[in-house]
Amino acid sequence: MHHLTNYEFTNYDLRIISGNFRGKRIIAPKSLPVRPTTDFAKEGLFNILDNNYEFNNIKVLDLFSGTGNISYEFASRGTKNITAIDNYYECINFINKTAQNLNFEQLNAIKTDALFFLDKYYNKYDVIFADPPFDYQNLNLLIEKVFENMLLEEDGVFILEHNAKNKFDDNPHFYKHKKYGAVNFTFFM
Repeated sequence: MHHLTNYEFTNYDLRIISGNFRGKRIIAPKSLPVRPTTDFAKEGLFNILDNNYEFNNIKVLDLFSGTGNISYEFASRGTKNITAIDNYYECINFINKTAQNLNFEQLNAIKTDALFFLDKYYNKYDVIFADPPFDYQNLNLLIEKVFENMLLEEDGVFILEHNAKNKFDDNPHFYKHKKYGAVNFTFFM
């Protein structure tokens, strides 16, 4: 019989899947209130992005960034301007510590509410990624704020990670939907 170690109970083992830090493992505390995007889903997402963007020329906003999993992927691929937003100090502290350890100076983590940020900071981004909790009640408002506040560059994309219950095909900004295992991404432009 296989016994689980404390390590398996207390940590998330994240892996950067591509770029300069390909294969780098990042151990995040299990105490963070997060659900990291799977490697399978991350790989599918970044294959799509890779075909549409030069990573070193884009500006990225990572909402509900949690462990910083998605931000690290962008940083590893050479993205020079990444803003990670999360509402939990523990997440922001972990992202800042990891960014410092990996010399990701281009990664700026801010502790604030995503909707508040979208209403107050009118920067433009090439890619906005959001991975809110699956029980998050304001998904449509989140989408609305991105477009109402004109936060995307001309060829920019907003990507929302969500569960299978949510469908956004009728949204006027809907572009496409991709599914990787249990992970769903909807792209808006």
